[in-house]
Amino acid sequence: MAVLITGAGGMVGSHMAEIMAWEGIEVIGTYYKPTVDMCEISDDIKMIECDVRYPKNIEKIIKHYMPDQIYHLAAQSYPTVSWDKPYETMDINIGGTIAVFETIKEIRKDCPHYNPVVIVACSSAEYGQTLEEMDNEKVKESVQLKPLHPYGVSKVGQDLLAYQYFANDGIRTIRARIFNTTGTRKRNDVTSDFTKRAIEQLYVNCENPVLSVGNINTERAIMDVKDLIAALRALAEKGKAGEVYNISSEKVYKISDIIHMIENELKIQFQLHVDKKLLRPTDERIIVGDVEKLKKDTGWEQRVNLEQTVKEMLEYWKCKYKKQGA
Repeated sequence: MAVLITGAGGMVGSHMAEIMAWEGIEVIGTYYKPTVDMCEISDDIKMIECDVRYPKNIEKIIKHYMPDQIYHLAAQSYPTVSWDKPYETMDINIGGTIAVFETIKEIRKDCPHYNPVVIVACSSAEYGQTLEEMDNEKVKESVQLKPLHPYGVSKVGQDLLAYQYFANDGIRTIRARIFNTTGTRKRNDVTSDFTKRAIEQLYVNCENPVLSVGNINTERAIMDVKDLIAALRALAEKGKAGEVYNISSEKVYKISDIIHMIENELKIQFQLHVDKKLLRPTDERIIVGDVEKLKKDTGWEQRVNLEQTVKEMLEYWKCKYKKQGA
C-alpha cells in the first residue's frame, strides 16, 4: 500500500508519516514552507516539496505514485494568520483541495478503476457561532456551519468541495472535522506556546517566571496528536465514504488548566501577564465535539490524557533549548 500525506511538513503530517513508515508502509509526504524542523523527520520518508496552489505540482506526484490512501492535510491552518492573509488562506485551502480531486478525475480517464480513499482534514472552526449558541453542548456534525474567521470559511469550502466530489464523481472522500489538537512539533497553539515559554522562563528567569497569556477563561477539548492520527487512519479503513466525522477530545479543559499542569510538572509558579496581541477579535468560548459517530463507525477511543501531552511537550522544548546551546 502507498500513502500520500499532503502537508507532511506540519505537526500532524510529520508524525503520521513517521508512524506509518515505522510500520513498513510506503509513505510519500509533501511539504511547502514547513512549520516543523525538517531535520527532525525520519529519512525513511520520501518528502517532496509541493505548493498545492499549483495543480500540476500535486498532479505529478499522484500520477507517479498512485496512492491507495490520500490524507489531505496541506493548509494554511492558523485562524490568526487568516485575518492578515485571507486571499492566501482561501487559495491554499480551497484551491489545493480542488487540485487533489481534479487529479484523481484526470487519472480515471486512463485508469477508471483508480479508487483511492481521500481523508480531508477539515476543522471545528467551521462551526463558529453555532458553538456559542449551543449552551455548552457537544456539537454534532449535523448543526449549522457559521464560521467566525476567514480560516473557518476556507474550511467550510474545503468540506463542501470534498462532499460534491463524492456525490458527483464517486471519489471516496471522508471529511474529518478536527478539533483542537496538540503535541510535540506544534507551533502557535496555546499548549505549544505555553510550554515553550515555560521552558524559556525556567532557564532565563527561574526566580521570577512570567507567562504571557491571552484569554485563559475559554474552554477547549484538546486532543493529543497520536489520538488524532489514530482517528484519521481508522476513518480511512472503516469510515463511510461521503460522510463527515468530528474528531475531538471528550474532555474539556480551561486554558488556565494547562498553566496549572505546566506549573505542577516544572514545580514552579508563574506570574501571569495579559498580552493584548494574544487576544483574538472573536474567540469561541467553548469548543467540544460529539464523537459518537466516529466511535460507532470505527471503534476509535481517546487514549492520551493532556497531562501526558504537556509532559512530552515540555521535554521536547527542553531538548531543543539545550541543543541551541542554552
